Amino acid sequence: MSTRAAADPDEAVAKVKQTFKAHGFGTLTEIDVRATLRDKLDEEVEDYVILGVCNPQLAHQALGIDRSIGLLLPCTVVVRAGQGGTVVEALDANVMVNVPGNEALRPIADEAAARSTPRWTRSPADPSGPQPLKQEE
Repeated sequence: MSTRAAADPDEAVAKVKQTFKAHGFGTLTEIDVRATLRDKLDEEVEDYVILGVCNPQLAHQALGIDRSIGLLLPCTVVVRAGQGGTVVEALDANVMVNVPGNEALRPIADEAAARSTPRWTRSPADPSGPQPLKQEE
């Protein structure tokens, strides 16, 4: 799932992290792909950050059902410069059900989706705040 944000990539990363935190998700990893490719390969790409976000309670529930679900954790969110603005993309939480084929994970995936989509650019404290410019699937 994808949306566009009016903010520049650095502002969007901060806003995405803040918004996920407000919904019970912590940021476990932050990978600056642009810096990594510049440092390791001397290649230049657009601003591109990969965030690994996780809700500990939901992760604990999912691990209690299927220990191999850790292969799909944490939830991955990409914030990157795109044509006409910043693009924020997140993997659909239903991948937790579809990949292992375990329907017992459906309530957890549904809860994760309800807490995170499409709130990437909104805050629960300010539901009238910035709205996604375009939601794509």
